[in-house]
Amino acid sequence: MSALRAPAADTVRLMVSDGDRLIHTDFDSLPTHLRAGDLLIANASATIPAALPARRPDGTAVDLHLSTPHQEGYVVEVRRHGRRVKAHAEALTLPAGGRATLLAPYLSPGRLWIAQLELPEPLLPYLYRHGAPIRYAHHTAPRPLSDYQTIFATEPGSAEMPSAARPFTKATLRALRDRGVSVQRITLHTGVSSQERGERPYPERYHVSAHTARRINERTGRVIAVGTTVVRALETVADARGRVHAGSGWTNLMITPKSPIRVVDGLLTGWHDPDASHLLMLEAIGVDAIRRAYAASAGYRRHEFGDSHLILR
Repeated sequence: MSALRAPAADTVRLMVSDGDRLIHTDFDSLPTHLRAGDLLIANASATIPAALPARRPDGTAVDLHLSTPHQEGYVVEVRRHGRRVKAHAEALTLPAGGRATLLAPYLSPGRLWIAQLELPEPLLPYLYRHGAPIRYAHHTAPRPLSDYQTIFATEPGSAEMPSAARPFTKATLRALRDRGVSVQRITLHTGVSSQERGERPYPERYHVSAHTARRINERTGRVIAVGTTVVRALETVADARGRVHAGSGWTNLMITPKSPIRVVDGLLTGWHDPDASHLLMLEAIGVDAIRRAYAASAGYRRHEFGDSHLILR
C-alpha cells in the first residue's frame, strides 16, 4: 500500500481499490487505472437551484428544498441554517407572491412533505430567478450554481449535484480517449440526500437511451459507473443476464449486498458518511474492499466537494 501524501489544497485525491491493493493518488491519474475498451457511464443530470427562501406562518425564515416532482405537487424538505426542522401541515410564503402548502408527509414522517406549489411563473424559470443551490451545515460558504454542475450536465433536474463526476475536466476526457476508454451518459435526477441519514433511497427519475444500452451490451472492456446514481439507473434496466435495455421512468431500486450487481464492474464515487445507505451499494460491489478502503480513508474529504474513490471489482 502506498503512503497517503499531502496534496495541494485544490487537488482532488483519489483512492483506488483494486483487488487487495489500495493505491493513494490524485484524480488526474484516473485514466492510468483504466484499460482500453473500458466504458465509463456518467450522469447527464444538471443541478437546479432547488433551495428557496420561505417564511412560516409565524414569520420564521426557513429554506424550502425542492426534491422531486409528485403527482400532487412536489416533494420538499424544510430546513433552517442548513439543518432540518420539524414541519407541519402549513403554508409557507415564497418570493414574488409564491406559496407552498405542505399537504402530507412523504415516506418519512416529519421530514419530507408533499407540497402544492403556487408560483407566478413556471417552476424552472422561477427557481433560476429566486432559488439557490441546496447547502447543508457542512458547507462553510455559499457557492454559485456553476460550482454544482459537472462537465456532463446537460439536462436540468437534480436537486443535488451528481457529485462523483465533479472532478472531471476536458483534460481528463482527452486522457481517457487517448487510453481507449469511452464515455457514455444516462440521466438520473437526484432528490435531496435522505440517504445520508441512513434512510432508504426513495423514487427518482431516470432515462437510459437505446444508444447507451447498445454501447454497454457491445462493450469489450469493463463498465465503470461514475457515481451511485449511474449504478441505480443501469441496474434498474438490466435483465437477469446482465443485458441493459433502454428505459425511462421512476426507480425504487435499493442495491445491497443481498442484491448482486449485474452490469457494473467498477464504480467511481465520493466518500460517504458511515450511516449512508450509499455504503450498502458500495458493499454490493465488494464488502471487503469497502471496509479496507474506509479503514484507510483518514485525510480524504467527504461530501460533494470532497475526494474520490475508484472501486474495481
